Amino acid sequence: MSPSFVAPDAGAAAFAARQQRRQRVSAIIRYTLLTLVGVLMLYPLIWLIGASFKPNSEIFSSAGFWPQNPTLDGYIKGWQTSTPYTFGHFFLNTAWIIIPKVIATAVSCTAVAYGFARFDFPGKKILFVTLIATLLLPNVVTRIPQYLLFRDFGWLDSYLPLWVPSAFAGDAFFVFMLIQFLRAIPRDMEEAARVDGANSLQVLVYIVVPMLAPALISVCLFQFMWTMNDFLGPLIYLSSIDKYPISLALKLSIDTSEAFDWNRILAMSVLAITPALVVFFLAQKHFIEGISSGGVKG
Repeated sequence: MSPSFVAPDAGAAAFAARQQRRQRVSAIIRYTLLTLVGVLMLYPLIWLIGASFKPNSEIFSSAGFWPQNPTLDGYIKGWQTSTPYTFGHFFLNTAWIIIPKVIATAVSCTAVAYGFARFDFPGKKILFVTLIATLLLPNVVTRIPQYLLFRDFGWLDSYLPLWVPSAFAGDAFFVFMLIQFLRAIPRDMEEAARVDGANSLQVLVYIVVPMLAPALISVCLFQFMWTMNDFLGPLIYLSSIDKYPISLALKLSIDTSEAFDWNRILAMSVLAITPALVVFFLAQKHFIEGISSGGVKG
């Protein structure tokens, strides 16, 4: 036997070991780059949290996030606000806006999407094209007509202008998203329910809605975050401070006439984004499932 001869099994094992080393090195490099990019993207949020515990004089003295002299002064004074109401009052106002709006959005958009996805009726194509066309309109274009309409209804300085459009499926993006999800769901179970005597409403409630759960969670999560971040809507329609949500309450902390405490603003900003972060991470699995399933045809 030639001394240069290598057994086939030994050569295959060496090749497999080299491949494994390459994959390991590639994985290390990939995860290192992802970690660095992730830290770079999250650093503003990390700095925000760290700066909320800094004294006002220390916030802009360095780019580091770790406070040298930690203090809760920003949270204590920021919670009291410069109004007769605490920041908790504005949190309750925000919840009073979000909860009805999220529920109304889920119900109305589901009903409209079900009608477009499962029924044929006169003018369906025209209505659907009109619905899609509204996605191309910036919200700024409709602000003045909506304001004049709600003014004539006598709804200014109330939450009705923030609730009512959602109750009538005013968010075309959610309707389109649910339609795409419904098109990916087979109709077998719905047809079986109809054979058993179920009407359209019963099919929607007992058959379709459970299958729409991932998409509905995504809709509710989107609406929750968008409403939490909405500043212009409450600013236009609400004039009483006692009805302000947290987005407007943060603006009250900024006094343009003199220097103000940034640690109070940063501390309340941390509290303001906390609910959205908590809800997102709790519903992350269903959120991703709802987004990914909507683009897959069944």
